[in-house]
Amino acid sequence: MSLLKKLATAQIETSTLQNVFRILLGVMMIYAGVGHLTFRRLDFYAQVPTWLTTDTALIDLVVVVSGVIEILMGLAMVWGGKIKVQIGLILAAFFIAVFPGNINQYVNHIDAFVLTTDRARFIRLLFQPVLVLWALWASGALKVLIQTFRKK
Repeated sequence: MSLLKKLATAQIETSTLQNVFRILLGVMMIYAGVGHLTFRRLDFYAQVPTWLTTDTALIDLVVVVSGVIEILMGLAMVWGGKIKVQIGLILAAFFIAVFPGNINQYVNHIDAFVLTTDRARFIRLLFQPVLVLWALWASGALKVLIQTFRKK
């Protein structure tokens, strides 16, 4: 069986603690997604890499689309169920995909949220791997990945 097929069909039991953290992460994603669409919309402009675009309309589109994705991923993390491993993998990939936006904010000294110093922006960069691991661990995907690669 191919790696992708194994990951696409993987199911695993998760502990109560993992489920609590999965739901907490899901709620945080829903909150962030709603922020993208409403009260934090302009702040999220800082996350769109300047090398991607400087066109305000396209920046707004990126913010809105990523907000919708965050809401959907958050709902899926809260729901869990038989696809929680796959959702965890997708959310981890999403966190990796948006990381260049965090780098952009740091490199270009863009103030947004409470990140108004280079030190604060740098510290924020260090939390992205934590989010990746959180999504993988809380969904059970980390255990599936470890088991899959140990068998090879």
